[in-house]
Formats: sequence, structure tokens, C-alpha cells
Amino acid sequence: MEIPQRLLNVVDVEATCWEGQPPPGAVSEIIEIGLTVVDLDRRERLAKHRILVRPRRSTVSAFCTELTGLTQAEVDTGVEFAAACRLLVDEHRADSRPWASWGDYDRKQFERQCRATGTRYPFGRRHTNVKLRFTEARGLRRRPGMAEALGIAGMPLEGRHHSGADDAWNIAALVLELAGDGEWPEA
Repeated sequence: MEIPQRLLNVVDVEATCWEGQPPPGAVSEIIEIGLTVVDLDRRERLAKHRILVRPRRSTVSAFCTELTGLTQAEVDTGVEFAAACRLLVDEHRADSRPWASWGDYDRKQFERQCRATGTRYPFGRRHTNVKLRFTEARGLRRRPGMAEALGIAGMPLEGRHHSGADDAWNIAALVLELAGDGEWPEA
């Protein structure tokens, strides 16, 4: 009998952003969903995925492009938010597989955007806040950013910081570090 894999989706989103307040009528919207699939039993990152999402109520600012590397022209080639959520469920089993992100921003951004657009929330209930888990496991007094956490763990930052796909890959490395130390939830 084959033992089922314990897979985890590690998710990181990038959203439209501005230096200061958003322009009148604009709201922060997801423009990139980075996802890394982790096999917790084999302790390895299996695949890195990237879904570009076309914003509908905002545009990519120069500040956002500088931060994320994403341009308006690039995200215009993406899919609608509802289609991105369906891809998460259909291709990555997001509705049944546990998932994790660095902090609660990503979870809350999905909840806000799903509510605002009438889109079905793509994730199940099993979410782990990696930032909180890392902070507690390391006995830190304050919660570090993801890049700082990599430094604390003695790990390199791979790729571009504030790229959803690269950040999900790096967060997944921290998850595996925690799992290797027995600091990751079993269920």
C-alpha cells in the first residue's frame, strides 16, 4: 500500500501598491500568485509556479514596478482573479491541501479580494503563518521579514525579493528548515 504524500502549498502574493496613498478609486489587488509545492515527508520543494493576475480596479504604479519587477503590460497578459482562484483549486488542490504564507497578509488579501469580487475563496481552512512559526521556534522577540529570516537561518535569498514565485520558493526553504527541526505542525 502506498503512503500518501504530505504536500503543502506555500503561497506568496504581490499586489498593486503605491508610494503613499492609492489614487482615488484604486484598491490593492493581487497581480502575482507565487506557489511552491513542498513534500513535507521527503523534505523537498517539488515545483515553483507563478500565476499573473490582471487587476481590474487599479494599475501597476512605477513604485510597484520598482518593488516587484512587474509592469502593467506584463500583468495585462495574466488571467482574471476568479480564473486564478480556479487554477489554484484545479491545478494545486488549494481547497483541500494545507497551505502556508509568510505572515497573514496573503490570506487576508485573498479574503478581501474574494469578498469584493464575489469569487469563491480558493483555500481550505488549514493555513500556517510561517512568520509566527519561525519566530516562536527561534525564540525571537520580534517577527522578522522573510529576507531577514533567511539570514537568521543562514540561508541565501534565491531569486528576486518581492517576486511572488521567488518569495514562495524562499519561504518553502524556511518551512523545510522548520520541519527538519521538528517545528512544523504534523496535521
